[in-house]
Order: sequence, then structure tokens, then C-alpha cells
Amino acid sequence: MPDASFAVVAKAGDRIADLSTPRPVIDEDRLAANINRVQSYMDEHGLNFRPHIKTHKIPALAVAQVAAGAKGINCQKVTEAEVFAEAGFGDILITFNILGQQKLERLARLNDKIPALKVVADSEVTVDGLAAYFSGHKPLMVLVECDTGAGRCGVQTPEEAASLARRITAADGLTFGGIVTYPKPQAAAAVEAFITETLQRLQSDGITCPIVSNGGTPSLFEAHLVKSATEHRAGTYIYNDRQMVRMGHCSEDDCAMHVLATVVSRPTADRAVIDAGSKALTSDLQGFSDYGLIVGYPQARITSLSEEHGVIDLSNCTGPRPQIGEKLFIIPNHTCVVSNLFDTMVFHRGGVVTRVEEVAARGLVW
Repeated sequence: MPDASFAVVAKAGDRIADLSTPRPVIDEDRLAANINRVQSYMDEHGLNFRPHIKTHKIPALAVAQVAAGAKGINCQKVTEAEVFAEAGFGDILITFNILGQQKLERLARLNDKIPALKVVADSEVTVDGLAAYFSGHKPLMVLVECDTGAGRCGVQTPEEAASLARRITAADGLTFGGIVTYPKPQAAAAVEAFITETLQRLQSDGITCPIVSNGGTPSLFEAHLVKSATEHRAGTYIYNDRQMVRMGHCSEDDCAMHVLATVVSRPTADRAVIDAGSKALTSDLQGFSDYGLIVGYPQARITSLSEEHGVIDLSNCTGPRPQIGEKLFIIPNHTCVVSNLFDTMVFHRGGVVTRVEEVAARGLVW
């Protein structure tokens, strides 16, 4: 049996340069600045803010987000929401169609436990399943999910949104809570047009729509252009990542998460190998052709990942090249996936560990 103490990866006061790798490390000052920057933007524009916790999956970080002014949290799955309900959060929106007896049983227990649980639905099948289970139980609040251009889930027209809202309103055990969308970026006008027509139809039907929930970090700083929205949801902003840098939402200096990795081999002059593979960096390209940005070596490219190895092409490097034993700081393409790969996150300030937090909702994806 391995020594269980090996799982204790760090403690306050340790230097992150001395940590065993691969390991995500979170800069406390950048983290706090990201939370405050976005909350200030939402406050300025009179929008409620509902952070999506799938990015970090850590209750302590959600506590900081709510302390800054967030009005509730957004979870993606029932099991995720259970962890945060247990941690004391009472206003949770689950933005995923919930189907099946096991999930509905757990959802009902969660609805009994917290005062303000909300879910979404985009079909009569989902609504009828919720209604059949919640009839005779504490009523469940349901929002209609609308596809305003992102091409994922959601009803396709305002007419369908109004029709589904009528079905929710008529169902025993359900309460209509509003509408929700995850839009494509730079489409605020189209989103507003869809919402406006939906609200007009609901008004004609005599249906009140208390919540209009817009979402996504990619469309974060155009949230104020969707005038009919009452709240915005975003997750990635708390850490930021390479994708957010490319989209212009932040700079590299705003990226709070780095994956710390060690160069373990230099087989050729133009190739380095690190101890961070797909189990640490993820294979999620997010439209890039490589697997992360190496701080201090912008011309080096992580060209391939196996489970435990990352291969770096150094052929375009005009200056110094990383050497065996050197620790590299890598900005991942997509932070949310990295969070689900590790049991703990190490936080630091100025390169010194401040705390270690359990990723409490890690692996809870159903």
C-alpha cells in the first residue's frame, strides 16, 4: 500500500516551486481580482449575478463569490448541487435537463432541503417527467431553456418557449420560474429579440416571468446589452484560461490557474517532455492546435498528450529552451476540465502556498 501521507501535496508556507507535479496552482490575488471585477460589472449594470460553480467545484470559492455580491449559484448536475446544498447554499439553479427516476428522487430530496431550487426544461418530455414526479411534493420551480443561437439545448422559437411555459404553469407540482439561455458570443441583439418576443407572448398569456437568465463567460462583458435579462451566469471568469485570453476577456496576467509541470526529458534539441499529459491538462483543444500556453516560452508548443506525457515542440524557440528538471507554468486551454482532474487545488500568493482546498464536487457529473 502506498503511504497515505503522499496525498498531502502541500501545506501553507510551502513554496510552489517545491511541489510535486503535475499540479494546478491558483494565484490568490488574481482569483480575488477576477471575482471583484465581474461582480463590479454586474453591479454597475444592475444585473443579478449567478456564478457557475462547475469551473471550480469548491464551496469555499462559491462562498467568496456570494460574499462579493452574487445572488445564488449555478450548478450543472444534481450531484454537484447536493454538495453545495450540504455546504449551506440555498439558491441553486441547475441548468441541465433532468430525466430518470434516480435523478428525480435525488432532485426531490434536494428541493425539500433548500429554499430556492430551480431547474430547466426544453421539452414536453422533460416537463411531463418532472410534473409526474413532483405532483403531491413541494412544488419545483422550472425555467424554460431557450436556444438563442448557440446550437445546444433549448426550444427553438419564442412560440415554443411560451407553449412550454403554459404547460409548466398548468402542471401540478411545478412552478414556472422564467426563461434561461446560453447564447453564442457577440449575439446580444439576437438574444434580446428572442427574449423580448417570448416575454410578449407570456404577457399575452397572463404568465409572469420573474427570471430571465442569460449566461456564459464568453458573452460576459456584453451582458448589459441584453436589456431584458434579470441575471447573468458565468463560471470560467474566476480562473480565466487561454480561451478567455484569445477572446479578449482578460490578459495572461488575469489567469489565476496554472498547471505546474516538470520537464522530465529532452530527447532531442527540439523536443521536451513534461509530466503533464491528458490526465492533467485535458485533451480539450477549444479551437487551439496545441494543449496550453507555457509562460515564459511563448514559442514552445505542447503538440501532443498521452496519459502521463506532454510533448513540447521547441523548434520555433529563438531564445533559451526549458531544461530537464525545470518546472513550467502552463495556462490551460480550458480550466473547468482541469478542475475535474484533481482531488485538491493548491492556492498561493507570491509563490508561497496559502491553503489547499478539496475539489468537493469532483467527478459528480450526473
